[in-house]
Amino acid sequence: MMAAPPPAGVYVPVPTFFVSKKAANYNPVAAPADLETQAAHSLHLAKSGITGLVVLGSTGEAVHLTNKERFEILSANIEEVVEQLKAAKEAGSQWGLCLVPGYFAGASTQEGIIQWFTAVADQSPIPVMVYHYPGVSNNVKVVPSTYATLSKHPNIVGCKLSHGDVSYHAQIGANPKIDHSHFHTFTGLGQQLLPVIALGCAGAIDGSAGFFPKSVVRLYNLSVKNQPTDEEVKERRLLQYKVSSVEELVVKYGTVGIKEAISRILGMGDVDGTRLPLCGGIPGGDKEWDNWKEIIGDMEAVEKSL
Repeated sequence: MMAAPPPAGVYVPVPTFFVSKKAANYNPVAAPADLETQAAHSLHLAKSGITGLVVLGSTGEAVHLTNKERFEILSANIEEVVEQLKAAKEAGSQWGLCLVPGYFAGASTQEGIIQWFTAVADQSPIPVMVYHYPGVSNNVKVVPSTYATLSKHPNIVGCKLSHGDVSYHAQIGANPKIDHSHFHTFTGLGQQLLPVIALGCAGAIDGSAGFFPKSVVRLYNLSVKNQPTDEEVKERRLLQYKVSSVEELVVKYGTVGIKEAISRILGMGDVDGTRLPLCGGIPGGDKEWDNWKEIIGDMEAVEKSL
């Protein structure tokens, strides 16, 4: 029996919030998780029309957390991955997003990647997705034919592509040899949302949706229209421009930039709310943030109008 993929739409890779430096239980080496802010942010996203949340991914600083903390926030070998997937199911997760293993990058082969994901999916109690983020996987490459092979596994239900190769999106999201009712392709980059929808992708798992959720959802809804009006075509092009512009903040600073934006725009969490070795917020602080004011202001106007 083939497992069902996550529904099409916009997902947010949510950051993990840690308590403020002013808190009595603050620890500079490993600040405790701030579950209250975690819940408040997730509720804000849900009310804004987000389809779902990606918890404990790259943005969620999963590598900085203990297993106990991972379980609380949900409430490199195959055995460890499977144990995490079992805990994720127990904590209420519906799907598992599994990063392509990149430790032995020089010796990685496509057959090895296929066998690794097959072994994980065979043992996982929840359906899994392939997470291809070369920037944190030692630049290991996963070619389109590998996705076509993995898509046939009944417990592998999609992928998240966090790279700029639109040709790969086309060769996966539009591949007629892949059953796209079972295997959904998502972009990890909001600046690609409009074009990749036309290539058969199911949506985005996007960092900027963590602070401008309504705007990204609006762009998705406009992108999937088969017969948009002339006004809707103009609106979605302009909105894609604005989303792409603000996404540069995420591209440049990653998790640090996302956390700073959530803190400054939504008033949730600290500007410098990461765990070591990440620290200090975006380089340049207020001065650097001022460089983004026009772009941020344009998106804030859209967000408030929705």
